[in-house]
Amino acid sequence: MASEVLIVIPTLGQRVDFLRQTLESVRNQSIEADITIVTPRTAQEARDLAQEFTANVLDDPGSLPAAINLGVSQALPHHRYVNWLGDDDLLTTDSLKVCVTAMAAHPLGVLAYGACRYIDNTGAELWVSKAGKWADRILTWGPDLIPQPGMLIEKSAWDSVGGVDETLSHAFDLDLLLKLRKLGDFVPVDSIVSCFRWHPDSLTVSDRSKSLNESEAIKRRYLSARQNKLKWVWEQPVRLATKIAAQRLNKRAYRLSAPKTAG
Repeated sequence: MASEVLIVIPTLGQRVDFLRQTLESVRNQSIEADITIVTPRTAQEARDLAQEFTANVLDDPGSLPAAINLGVSQALPHHRYVNWLGDDDLLTTDSLKVCVTAMAAHPLGVLAYGACRYIDNTGAELWVSKAGKWADRILTWGPDLIPQPGMLIEKSAWDSVGGVDETLSHAFDLDLLLKLRKLGDFVPVDSIVSCFRWHPDSLTVSDRSKSLNESEAIKRRYLSARQNKLKWVWEQPVRLATKIAAQRLNKRAYRLSAPKTAG
């Protein structure tokens, strides 16, 4: 049977070992998914992996959001659900089955999401994000607690909002969520469905301030004029809480990576 799921993996081809793990996590799912890798023409190792894992390959258009949109644009009529994964993200066992089942049980759902395990470069657990149903309720003004890896989006809803905004560079996933929530329900699942690798060259980790600035600007688009007048009430506390959470993750990652001393 044709797969209902299309997973897009944008990659520059510079983290081939991680990319292999990402591909394995998709191929090891209990339900089949089609994979499209978007990568530069010069990234031969990534292209070789695409062939090994029977994934389609597209040439990188020059930016991450453009690569995501390009990949999803290749979806076929049988692809009911779509999402993208970073080339170091992982899906957990049965992630796709859990999310597809949840969506099938909620006819008004446009997106399913679950908890996300934060891991370091070795795969050791740093933290688990378990926001659940509260993530949707605070999305407009609070922190974005919906983990992008592992969520599954109705392809028709994706088409309705035009995919991710290619003018954005950091928080295009937040903008996508705020557009999608106008169309239908977000369906939380009570399990860990993905792993996000926390390391220094991750986009949202290395450029935290720019990401926060862009996130705040995006949220203001979706607030009423009255709400925007009150944004000072929550913006600084949310910014502070986000930075503190990032600092704690970094400390945990450093402790795990520090060499063990004898005695």
